[in-house]
Amino acid sequence: MKQPLTASPSARLSGRIRVPGDKSISHRALILGALATGTTRIAGLLEAEDVAATASAVAALGAEVERSNGTVAVTGQGVGGLRAPSAALDFGNSGTGSRLMLGVIAGHDMQVELTGDASLRRRPMGRVLAPLSAMGLQTDAGEEDARLPLVVRGTGDLLPIVYDLPVPSAQVKSAVLLAGLHAPGRTTVVEPLAARDHTERMLGFFGAEIATEDHGDGARAITVCGDAELHGASIAVPGDPSSAAFIIAAALICPRSDIVVENVLLNPTRSGFIETLLEMGANIEIVDRSEEGGEPVGDLRVRTSALKGVRVPPERAPSMIDEYPILACLAAFAEGETAMEGLAELKVKESDRLAATEAGLAACGVSVRIAGDGLFVEGRGEVRGGARVETRMDHRIAMAFLTLGLGARSPVTVDDVSMIRTSFPDFVPLMTRLGATFASC
Repeated sequence: MKQPLTASPSARLSGRIRVPGDKSISHRALILGALATGTTRIAGLLEAEDVAATASAVAALGAEVERSNGTVAVTGQGVGGLRAPSAALDFGNSGTGSRLMLGVIAGHDMQVELTGDASLRRRPMGRVLAPLSAMGLQTDAGEEDARLPLVVRGTGDLLPIVYDLPVPSAQVKSAVLLAGLHAPGRTTVVEPLAARDHTERMLGFFGAEIATEDHGDGARAITVCGDAELHGASIAVPGDPSSAAFIIAAALICPRSDIVVENVLLNPTRSGFIETLLEMGANIEIVDRSEEGGEPVGDLRVRTSALKGVRVPPERAPSMIDEYPILACLAAFAEGETAMEGLAELKVKESDRLAATEAGLAACGVSVRIAGDGLFVEGRGEVRGGARVETRMDHRIAMAFLTLGLGARSPVTVDDVSMIRTSFPDFVPLMTRLGATFASC
């Protein structure tokens, strides 16, 4: 059953807040913990449905997962040591968990079925299967039309490859590198633009031999040595910048707001959103920098700001791909056009986010258009609102338009918020604590 929610224009937002742990790092910590020997202890793991699905999957594959006093302990079975599950692995709505797990399964001599919810079953798996099939993974579906549910068979005799990514994708890159742990020799992924690098960082943290080579113009090659031995580690998961983006945006558009978002991940491959906001004139200050588990973190102070339209270059897309829906909503409050280019990846997310964002903005009275793989928003300093937006089962569309409603002239209703629990279950309570106004319909 759908759960509609209305966001009403809100006055000053204020306070200090900490967002949940980063989703990308949470998935990887669980997976690498399962492939390591010994125990990996994870503090700050995101407690959301997507990550819970990955935790259930690694447990079904033979790793021990225990929760105690806010810490998750994973006792791994070593690279190649997982066992076939007794039932299908259900990843719910998690594209990251399912695609990365294909890389893990590829290096094990076992047959596994993967499935998910209605939204995940519509998402393409072929771009991950292409390189993994070249390494030796077998599947019951053609790469062109591959969708979950999917039956795959791994092998103990994977082949190392050099794979040129057709488009930047952290998920495809990570799946190949995880498979490469099991293959003899060196497996290399060449990416045309730098995508988020949490897998590379964490592989090194767990003891894998991994190297990155800059190829110029943003391209780089990442090589992992196979027949790897990983060792359990202690991981502190920093705050998710993709979740923080909604809180930052709300503070920028609600009058007289002044908030601090604590312990936010500041990885350079995830910093495109903040970089763009600063170009737009946002009043954002990093007030405390530190490092956790090999990742840079900091506290962000955000105050209400007058924004201006900018051009966001396509090469920045990999560093902020999940933030484009909320950036487009912010662009509606700016003065002038904001041009966002190179957004093909948005078409194959939980929904076609490009189309969903355009439709939601148009419903709220915003001048917006799609041209090719670009989204163009004409900002007028304020937004009418007063609309009901279809979320299309997409958590980021739901949160983006609830945030827009906080700064609009009239309330905005989204048709369903149930899927928000996949990534940010405390979104509404945390925003309410800062002063945001929501009402159930």
